[in-house]
Amino acid sequence: MKRIDGRKDNELREIKIKRDYLEYAEGSVLIEVGKTKLICAASVEDRVPQFLRGSGSGWITAEYSMLPRSTSVRTFRDSTMGRIKGRTHEIQRLIGRSLRAVVDLDKIGDRTIWIDCDVIQADGGTRTAAITGACIALYDCLNKMVSQEKIIDLPIIDFVGATSVGLVNGEILLDLCFEEDNKAQADMNVVITSKGDIVEIQVTAEDKPLSKDIFQKMLKVAEEGIKKIINIQSDLIGKDIDKLKR
Repeated sequence: MKRIDGRKDNELREIKIKRDYLEYAEGSVLIEVGKTKLICAASVEDRVPQFLRGSGSGWITAEYSMLPRSTSVRTFRDSTMGRIKGRTHEIQRLIGRSLRAVVDLDKIGDRTIWIDCDVIQADGGTRTAAITGACIALYDCLNKMVSQEKIIDLPIIDFVGATSVGLVNGEILLDLCFEEDNKAQADMNVVITSKGDIVEIQVTAEDKPLSKDIFQKMLKVAEEGIKKIINIQSDLIGKDIDKLKR
């Protein structure tokens, strides 16, 4: 089938990442994945959640939001609704889990790193773009902490990337835009490290169950896409992936 933007079935949207996008954040990027655009910022706070006090371990947590006109029709802010939506909670926790998976938290000390991901334009794949961009913002934040002698060693132990894959009109498509996602019979968000370790897979079948065979094929397509994403991350920060050893 011909895709909306002319891509091949297994082709990612164009990814652009601009580092140091914000003046004051310890690490920040503007990431564009096709028409989807997010600002990801990393901030350091010199305390940890209560459950970690006295443990010597640090923490990484995330907040996620969509600007009202990031979509074709204005959406309400969570603050206007008086509560954080379930989708927002789910995405925030996903981003946090994904980043904690590739950081040695004991090396951060009694600090929390806040990752703020704000969607300024949405065309599908906002949560996966947030993870990909936040990984770079977090790296820059931690690298700055090393240069300021707040921590001794860079605690990043791996890169992490994410993308979506879907079954649309019987075809497996990588990195769905919004219109493709709306038509998908099944869709999957996949988060994987550069070593090939799976952090999370979120998969949903819409109209009928997904066969194991199709699931494995979708996962394979996602894995190949994430390898390309992690290569972009690695090239951007000038680090060899193989040097990040556990």
